Amino acid sequence: MRIFSYLAKKVGDLTVKYSNLPESYIKRSYEQVYWKNPTGYPQYPKAQVARKKFRFTTNRPWTGQFRQQNERGTHRKKVFLEPVGEWSFFKGDRVEILVGKDKGKQGIVTQVIQERNWVIVEGLNTHLRVVGKDKDFPGVTVQSEAPLLVTSDVKLVDPETLKATDIEWRFTEEGEKVRVSKASSRIIPLPKSAEETVDYKSRELYVENMEKDTTADVANKITFSPKLQTFEMDIMESMGIKEDRTPAKSYWY
Repeated sequence: MRIFSYLAKKVGDLTVKYSNLPESYIKRSYEQVYWKNPTGYPQYPKAQVARKKFRFTTNRPWTGQFRQQNERGTHRKKVFLEPVGEWSFFKGDRVEILVGKDKGKQGIVTQVIQERNWVIVEGLNTHLRVVGKDKDFPGVTVQSEAPLLVTSDVKLVDPETLKATDIEWRFTEEGEKVRVSKASSRIIPLPKSAEETVDYKSRELYVENMEKDTTADVANKITFSPKLQTFEMDIMESMGIKEDRTPAKSYWY
């Protein structure tokens, strides 16, 4: 029996890894808070009115297109997902399509949308759509790939038999966790493109820009020492300024 859950609220780990951005920033970029109590007042409880459920699409959660698709007042049909215990599909994997007009064809995964259990395969499962259409312009017809469910629409390709196969995760003698084909017991290595982010294609080829990037030596260096002084007192001490004025008396009634 399959158990389905409502559309996930959290951004997937692979999406965060691909963005190369802090998870807290991604959360701030897509969350929609309509009202909340002011901070700094302990008599007010921490309460807010915010959107709790988001409809994840092929647009990344930190983009403006994603926010536009989840604007306040937009109501769409609920989406239910089959829970995936351990994610096994990565960008660069060769998969075989099991459904639709391209059934039996194999292709390379170009995008992973973990929040919807989707993968997009290059050049396959395509459909035509019209963009830029208005009353004065007929629009342009473009071909784009539609997403496929990893739970039922695609399977990984065995590197030995070159056929679709189920896989399971195992550990090697060195303790490395790998994907293994159930058909041939052959290890299916993770593709190099799975490391790709919006900043670089491969981590090994990334070169630090000394003018813009903060090196690890500087990032780990402690440059602040706490003192029992205000910010102004600290500046005065560093600049050799001495305060010799007597403050005027003040009275409270």
